[in-house]
Amino acid sequence: MTLEQERPQPQRSEARRAALSPQPNVIDVSVIVPITMPGAHVRQVVESMARELERLERSWECILVFDGVRGKAWAEAAELVQRFPDKVRSIGFQQSFGESVCLSGGFEQARGRIIVTTPQYVQVDPWELGRMLAELEAGADFVTPWRSPRIDPRLNRIQSALFNWVMRRIIHARFHDLNCYFRAFKREVLEELTIYGDMYRFLPVIAYRQGFKVVETKVRHLQEWGGAGFFGLGVYVRRVLDILGMVFLAKFTLKPLRFFGVLGGTLVVLGGSVLTYLFYLWLAKDEGLYQKPLFLVALIISVLGVQIIGFGLVGEIIIYTQARNLREYRVERIWDSRTAPDADARNDDQHRPRSA
Repeated sequence: MTLEQERPQPQRSEARRAALSPQPNVIDVSVIVPITMPGAHVRQVVESMARELERLERSWECILVFDGVRGKAWAEAAELVQRFPDKVRSIGFQQSFGESVCLSGGFEQARGRIIVTTPQYVQVDPWELGRMLAELEAGADFVTPWRSPRIDPRLNRIQSALFNWVMRRIIHARFHDLNCYFRAFKREVLEELTIYGDMYRFLPVIAYRQGFKVVETKVRHLQEWGGAGFFGLGVYVRRVLDILGMVFLAKFTLKPLRFFGVLGGTLVVLGGSVLTYLFYLWLAKDEGLYQKPLFLVALIISVLGVQIIGFGLVGEIIIYTQARNLREYRVERIWDSRTAPDADARNDDQHRPRSA
């Protein structure tokens, strides 16, 4: 019995497995382009990707996913579908669902062994695609870019650097540019990852936490959309919530009691300390509790702490009952009597992915 047979394997939805399994006419590269604005540079993106992939002698397809938008971009896509038959396809949603849904819709239709995601304009020099594909061939599972040097305004660069610094402190991985969506990864990665909301921003982080080999490589930055300066308050609030969400997903997904227990325990200790002091005043100095609003506040804090601890316990019960379907590791290779570990190790040393 092999190691994989001894250990429980995660159970995945048959529908999702079928959707992500390679199609009969598998090709090399599928390029997914979410379109969220009517003025997207659809023609430039498709033509630049086509030229580079043809130069690399790779079979390819491009899937344009329109997030409830039409206009000029939709008309250009219709022309490209006719110009590149069997290579360019368009998917149109009735209304806007967000970039994560666009990517998910494109993934389910993709036939490539390698998936490439790119913004709706030529953000990065297409020539860099060859280097990213070479990293995948050398053994990486996911290649994420690092725009260097960046050409957008200094204030935007400072804000981006601060965001990425905070993420590096949280996940302990050396990613410098999570805001760039020009990415390439193997199809197998999709079977392990689930994206929703704004989680597409953190795909390299999620892949890294799942045990995949994630390589960061420097790329040439060509242009950037959006104005310079500070964003609206809602944008910063969403970013803070995204970071908090990644903290929980990265550290407490399988250990919810550690998160809820610390938070709830802190509230219980705080509220209990205040209640103890107020009871001391009641017993020693005969001061009525009804005269102190702080008593009610401390009581509410203590009850809230107990409830939060209860949430953690419920989470632990759920994790326990689903433990057979969960796995915190990813097996890269299994050696037995028919393989040569020394040869494989030498091969790994020669092709180990590098972080630029």
